[in-house]
Amino acid sequence: MLKRTLLAAVAATVLSLPVCIGPSYAADVPEKGPPGGDYKKVSDLVSGLPDFIPGLGTLYVRPSALPTGPYLAYDRGQHLVGAVYMVPMKDMQDQKDFKRLASPHRPVDHVTVDFNPGHPGMAEPHYHFTVWYVSEKKVDQLAEAPGRK
Repeated sequence: MLKRTLLAAVAATVLSLPVCIGPSYAADVPEKGPPGGDYKKVSDLVSGLPDFIPGLGTLYVRPSALPTGPYLAYDRGQHLVGAVYMVPMKDMQDQKDFKRLASPHRPVDHVTVDFNPGHPGMAEPHYHFTVWYVSEKKVDQLAEAPGRK
């Protein structure tokens, strides 16, 4: 248990730091979506996934960065709110290194680490490491029904 907690804490800290190495540099990601370029809407790539995922938003990813990402998360107003990295449990258990992960250069508000047993597009168990650029209150609003305040 301590090993998992430590791993999650280290990963969250590392993912919260700006990264700008080589071709995976993502600092040019626009604040207002859709991001364009090589980024594709995840719901267009994965059958059965909604355009807006409650709790995350509308996700965009460069197919060349699959499966880890980053998946850029935009709110209902198409404002960039976070970047999600999906790390398979197997890769963590195999102690795989993740280098050169792209990261939009934004001030980070907080980071969350959530286990996911699998979903369309990534059926195997994995963790979502989400670097949030907005407050927890705004993140909570991503889970609310549209029009509700």
